[in-house]
Amino acid sequence: MKKKKSAFLLSAILTGALLTACGAGGGAGNNAGGTTGENNGAQAGTSVIKIATQSPLSGPQSLEGEGIKLGAELAVKDRAEDFKKLGIDLQLFPQDDQADPKIGVSNAEMLISDADVLAVVGHYNTGVAIPASVKYEEGQLAMVSPANTGVQLTEEGKKSVNRLVARNDQIAPAAAKYAKEKLGIKSVYFLHDKTAYGQGLADEVRKAFKDLGVQELGYEGVTAGEKDYSSVINVLVAQKPDLVFFGGMYAEAGIIAKQAKEKGFAGTIMGGEGLESNDMYKIAGPAAEGIIYATVVGDIRSQEEGKKWVEKYKAAFGKDPGAFSAFAYDAALVALNGIEKAIKENGGKKPSREQVMNAVRGTTDFSGQFTKVTFDEKGDNKFSQVYIYRYGKEKAEFVGEASK
Repeated sequence: MKKKKSAFLLSAILTGALLTACGAGGGAGNNAGGTTGENNGAQAGTSVIKIATQSPLSGPQSLEGEGIKLGAELAVKDRAEDFKKLGIDLQLFPQDDQADPKIGVSNAEMLISDADVLAVVGHYNTGVAIPASVKYEEGQLAMVSPANTGVQLTEEGKKSVNRLVARNDQIAPAAAKYAKEKLGIKSVYFLHDKTAYGQGLADEVRKAFKDLGVQELGYEGVTAGEKDYSSVINVLVAQKPDLVFFGGMYAEAGIIAKQAKEKGFAGTIMGGEGLESNDMYKIAGPAAEGIIYATVVGDIRSQEEGKKWVEKYKAAFGKDPGAFSAFAYDAALVALNGIEKAIKENGGKKPSREQVMNAVRGTTDFSGQFTKVTFDEKGDNKFSQVYIYRYGKEKAEFVGEASK
């Protein structure tokens, strides 16, 4: 990703859906978005192959979950004619995991029971991806993640699990180095949301700041979903840290930023890619300005190729892409490339899940629309990168590539 098309991934926001009922709450196994086709609609003599997605399509994180679904949908649409020539009716099969590990696992079990599902693009939350990946591994169902950064996800030796994005242990040193060298940070207070993603990131950044000699003034967990964090904010404001690093999602970060500013906090708030959403302005108001985050997605609109893709996306869905829409698009392309390779290796016939799983893991020097991909033995992408953004008055502004 040095010249890499992936240097342009986005911070624009997307919601909405071409498919129906995506905003409705769905339980386990809920086909929240419908499919791009039904089995009984396939032409005679064709085989059905489904590409599933798992992301929150309802609840407070549905804005970004919807972006993942639609990014994958666009890739499926773009490749549908190619697969039709191979006798394959390609379909999207989106699922609402509601950012809930139990629902993600239940959905995963349902997907495994459907023999036509040969790959999954997801999840948005590492805390959902890790337990769901246990089921994918049991069913030899290839997963390509466009968003999960938790280290543990690819440390368990699963052949089915792959991701395009950098890990927390790559993000953390880059974020800490930027904070110290570019912002002059000398003291930091750590908060996290007690999730696999949030606490995992906070712990990695905590180690990175310690290695850089930055003073730690506090380390505290908060409960996601609450509306008042004044008790912990009172403590951190009294400590007067130069920086509050929050490991968690934008919904809680926005509340913390707003309440901290109201209580007189004058320092900087920083986090990871979980802080990336235009909803930050709705939640934090003026306090959003100045929030900094290290993310795995770059600025898609900085290049002509990215601008054209955004217009294509908007023409298809009437919406701007979400933060992870472009990675979801490329994740789906990676999955489809693996399926296509497996079909050819299987004599032109519909392949088994094991064949697809092995083909996806064997991805080498694949050029997606934005991302170059080579998976290592763990399923991590050798070309992943880290970027820095800062919220301005109206939108998150691209600062640049973070040095490691």
